Amino acid sequence: MSKFLRIGVHRSNVSGYTSKAWWIRRVGSTVFLKWGAVEVQGVGDGRNVHWTAPPREKEIRCGSVNAAAEYVKNAIARRRSHDYEPLASSIAIRRRPANRDTELKQALATILIVDIVQSTEKAARLGDARWTQVMNHYYAAVRKELKAVRGKEVVTTGDGMLATFPSPVAGIRCATAIREAVRTLGLEIRAGLHSGEYKVSGPDVVGLALHIGSRVAAKARAGEVLVSSAVRDLMSEPAIRFKDRGVHQLKGVPKRWRLYRVDG
Repeated sequence: MSKFLRIGVHRSNVSGYTSKAWWIRRVGSTVFLKWGAVEVQGVGDGRNVHWTAPPREKEIRCGSVNAAAEYVKNAIARRRSHDYEPLASSIAIRRRPANRDTELKQALATILIVDIVQSTEKAARLGDARWTQVMNHYYAAVRKELKAVRGKEVVTTGDGMLATFPSPVAGIRCATAIREAVRTLGLEIRAGLHSGEYKVSGPDVVGLALHIGSRVAAKARAGEVLVSSAVRDLMSEPAIRFKDRGVHQLKGVPKRWRLYRVDG
């Protein structure tokens, strides 16, 4: 298992900053990835690194042990060249003291998860400098569409973003607009939406609704915008059409969910 922490501007040994972490593990011919925003507290050997939100996850079936080992080797080499440092300590979900519970506030919103399809392969093909330019244009396009419908960016995670909207219509229209905007960059996204309650404490958001949104996005194919039944049931917009994608068991989520593809 290999873990890396993005150094960015924090080359000095300082405490109390937000960065990004990347985690990879190979089991036989399958490679497991995790990545996302982290908070770094402490310095030196006493440093603690915590995910600020549930990390994104991806499972890659390489077909053979040799192919999986080569994938891991190349992925680690790219992280080293992208200004990451090896991380020896574990990365945990932050645990809050019991007396912080009173600071948590309930919020109800539509949650959008977006990420780029085959981003690792595209980065390898384009090279570091060109991929950095593409990603800058990608995030500019995403944020432009968010601003147009007053969506709120919560966190960026590698090549993805989590955002919230006051209504399902705004979230769906933003997702479809992002899909079309980034195609001009030669990129394809997958997107998932779910409506539900989550808890907010300062800059942090927690709750099962976020996990469900992430799992819905993971079920989407390239170019698809998928929504949970919770989103579909709240809709009254006749201009948006859906196609039933069946009932799915979402990883780590207690019950099965019916998903719908946005067609209009």
